[in-house]
Parts: sequence; structure tokens; C-alpha cells
Amino acid sequence: MDKDDKQVGQILNRRDALKILGFGSAAALLAACAPDLATETLSPTAGVPTTQVVTEATSINTALPMCVVLPELTEGPYFVDEMLNRSDIREDTSDGVISEGPPLVIIFNVTKVGANGCVPLPNAQVDIWHCDAYGVYSDVQNAVGKTFLRGYQMADANGVAKFTTVYPGWYQGRAVHIHFKIRYDNQEFTSQLFFDDTFTDQVYLQDPYAKKGERTVRNDGDNIYQNGGNQLLLNVTPEGAGYTATFDIGMQI
Repeated sequence: MDKDDKQVGQILNRRDALKILGFGSAAALLAACAPDLATETLSPTAGVPTTQVVTEATSINTALPMCVVLPELTEGPYFVDEMLNRSDIREDTSDGVISEGPPLVIIFNVTKVGANGCVPLPNAQVDIWHCDAYGVYSDVQNAVGKTFLRGYQMADANGVAKFTTVYPGWYQGRAVHIHFKIRYDNQEFTSQLFFDDTFTDQVYLQDPYAKKGERTVRNDGDNIYQNGGNQLLLNVTPEGAGYTATFDIGMQI
């Protein structure tokens, strides 16, 4: 599995971001929300020096919403719209088998981006999908009919969509990643989440990952990551027998 499609979006520079966020032509996009542009120098989720945006805003004597634009990345060839509304995506509904690997809880905080900042966006549909510890995607190629590690959640009243999955594996040609798609009011945004290589190295010392051997591509060698993946790094922390991560992302309607 080494044929993810080419990038479908682009990384916006500061001037483009200003235009899209309301200081120019209107457009629909998604953005990561930072808690404080004036004091935050690096968001572990967005991975963008927020001081760059502040500098641009200062030059035109106006205030930006407290959000940092993210790049859209390729959907890849493995999206299957299974319409599985579930928070825990580890089970294969065809046979009840649970995917191997330590649990990973991902919490999406989905917001609406406006001139006054970010507010929760209820009822946004968040889909995620990724390969298992052995690099296999469900319902494609040799796993047709399987449904493991796919599902969606509707954001609640607070804009929260929570998933329980396993730490993703790897396959030839790609760095470790999770695909996600957010849909709301006939708009959609598709991109990928990435993982710190050093952290992944530690996770992969465990089985079942250790059985697969050393991965072939790290972030800096992944052509999709090179198009803005550093802005989409998950800040993963250990929790119990597994891991947890929170990802803030906003949609301009």
C-alpha cells in the first residue's frame, strides 16, 4: 500500500490566511484553534509559529480570530463511506474481532471560525480511518468486507467528537498517519494526522508492531507530510494502558 493520492490542498501563507479569515474574499476552510495568539509561540497541535500571524495582523492594524490555518491533504485511495456511527472503531463488525494494539483515544474539538474567534460547532460529522498494526486497511484489497478502524461521530453540543482506536501501524511508502474528514452543511475538509517519530519508535517496540519490523518511511521522508504535516502532528500522551490526544480544528462557514 504505497499509492496514496497526491495532495489536493495547499498550505496557506499569512496573506492568504488573512483573506480567507474575512480580510479579503470569503471561502470555506478549516483551521486549528490556538488558545492565545499573543503569547503562544508554538501550538503542539497546529505546529505553526503563531507569532507569524500576529505580525501580519499588526501590519494592517486589525485583529485576527484566534485560529491558525491548516493545510488540506489528500484523502488517499482507502476512504470507504461505511456510515458506521460509532465512537469505538476497533471492532470488525463482520466478525467481532478487535484490532490489536494499545488503545488510542482521539478527541476532536470542532469549532466554527468567525471574526470573533472560535465557537463550538455541533453536528459536524467527523470520520476517521487508518491501517491496523500490520499496515492493512479494512474493506479494500485483501480485506474487502471488513470494517475495522473506520467510523464517524457527530460532534456534540460542545463540538466534541471522541474516538477510541489503536495506535496506527505503517505500510510501505508512508509515514504513520490517520486520515480524517469533517463534513458540515454540504462542505467538507479532508486531511491527515501525523505522529512524532521518536514517540512512535517507543510504541513500536511493543507487539504487535515489533513483529512487522522496522518501518521504512519517517515523517521527513513522506511526500505528503512534506506538504504541511508538521501542522498536523498529534500531541499524544500515555494514559493507562494506552494513549490519548486532543485535536482542535475549526470550520469557517
